Amino acid sequence: MPLSRLYDEALVYASELHRTQVRKGSGIPYIAHLLSVSSRVLTAGGTEAQAIGGLLHDAAEDQGGQTALDAIRRRFGNDVAQIVADCTDSWVEPKPAWHPRKETYLSTLPRKPASSLLVSLADKVDNAEAILNDYRNIGDDLWARFTGGRDGTVWYYRKLSEIFKVVLPGTLAQQLAVTVSHFPG
Repeated sequence: MPLSRLYDEALVYASELHRTQVRKGSGIPYIAHLLSVSSRVLTAGGTEAQAIGGLLHDAAEDQGGQTALDAIRRRFGNDVAQIVADCTDSWVEPKPAWHPRKETYLSTLPRKPASSLLVSLADKVDNAEAILNDYRNIGDDLWARFTGGRDGTVWYYRKLSEIFKVVLPGTLAQQLAVTVSHFPG
């Protein structure tokens, strides 16, 4: 399936929105994560709307909440906006406490549409692989980057893996399970 100019527009929009962001503790431009998520979505057979959702999945959470989501809906349509909304775990700043926020997100996953689940899973696989690679390179110092620390982060990704094995079984869910199985503890 060829991608349209709308995908190109979303790519530029995502790059502009996240231009000053880097991945936690790494210095890697954040757009690398967004490109990876979008690529994973396309490789898994996702639609253009899902691939755009992959590029924009963190826009509302990190770059303006409801206002950002409204702009995404106007520019990229309801399907993309729904995916972005479903991938957002906090609509307020400052964000609520980490553990309850993650528990709420986990509890809502089984009720989300498959179109949103694919983007969320691609995001979690990319994040888990980055965490594991960084852990292998810098060891336990890695966990200081995360609000949940080592125990909370490992707990969260194990729960995500359990849920995705049920709600969206397949290659990406297997990738997440394998990656998380290498986490410490």
